[in-house]
This record gives sequence, structure tokens and C-alpha cells, in this order.
Amino acid sequence: MCFSAPIQPEFAMLQTLTANSLNKEVIAYFSRAVMPSQQETLGAIVVEVLRSGRTLSRKAICLRLMARLEKASLPEEEQHLQELVGLLFSE
Repeated sequence: MCFSAPIQPEFAMLQTLTANSLNKEVIAYFSRAVMPSQQETLGAIVVEVLRSGRTLSRKAICLRLMARLEKASLPEEEQHLQELVGLLFSE
């Protein structure tokens, strides 16, 4: 026989507070995460282009950067990607 005892309200509240606390800690951790360096971002884009079977070119890199820019959710991320787009067209 399996008996299940009702969860006491104090315990349920403790679980909720613990879960909320954990969520806040996870959010805080990821908000402190550092943006990848320009080299890391460009390296990831180069790998994406090559794995897709396309020829690596300035145009292909720019298209990938623009796609990422459209999906950027943070102002810092947008600035990071805009700087990389600027590098493609600077001499």
C-alpha cells in the first residue's frame, strides 16, 4: 500500500520560494555573462558558413551577421554585431 501524505502549506511555500530564488540566481548568472569576443563570433560564423556548404566570402559573413543582428535581444549584442559589420566594410 502506498500512502501519500498531504503536502503541508509551509513546505509548499518553501518549495516555491526556493524555486523562485533559484530562478533569480540563474537569471543573474546569465546576465553577468560576457559577450563573446569579435574573434569568437566571427569564428562561429565562419564555421556556420562552411558547414552550410557555401563559399566563404565577405557577403556570406555579412548575411550571417545581419541575420544574427535581427535576432539580437540585448542592446550590447546589437552593438557587438554592428561593430563586426562595420569591420567588414572598413579599410
